[in-house]
Amino acid sequence: MEPRRLKKSTMNRKICGVCGGIAEYFNIDPTLVRLLFVLFAFTTTGILAYIIAAIIMPEN
Repeated sequence: MEPRRLKKSTMNRKICGVCGGIAEYFNIDPTLVRLLFVLFAFTTTGILAYIIAAIIMPEN
C-alpha cells in the first residue's frame, strides 16, 4: 500500500487546489477547510501560509 501524499486537488479546486488537497488528505469536506482558511486569512500569517502551500504542494 502506497502512503498518502499531500498534494493539490484537481477536482476540488477553486483557486490553486490547496484547500481541496488538504481536505482529500484528511478525508473531510473541502468547504470546511476553506472556511477555516478564510478565518485564518484574517491574519497576515494565514495569507502567507496559503501562498507558501500553493508553491510547495505538488500537483496531482
